Amino acid sequence: MNPDKYNRNVSLLCPTCGCSEFSYEEGVDESIQVVTCASCEREFNKDELIRENSENIDEHLSEIKKEVTKDFAAEVRKSLKKAFSGSKNIRFK
Repeated sequence: MNPDKYNRNVSLLCPTCGCSEFSYEEGVDESIQVVTCASCEREFNKDELIRENSENIDEHLSEIKKEVTKDFAAEVRKSLKKAFSGSKNIRFK
């Protein structure tokens, strides 16, 4: 399985206007970064923006889980077929 196949970029959206463009100022700590929406100029910290987009993030995560599960099952099936290909008593559908 190729792990690069499952890399995703999730666009974070402003919960007020839906814009995906932000400017940010770095603080002393990463969690103190102030993120400002380019459209409505609403300010968030990084954690608030992630929390506001948690539904979108969870949806992408669930899609990736389905793909990984499907690909893993196919990989195991292929491996077992190859391992038992010479046996007369074991058959795969």
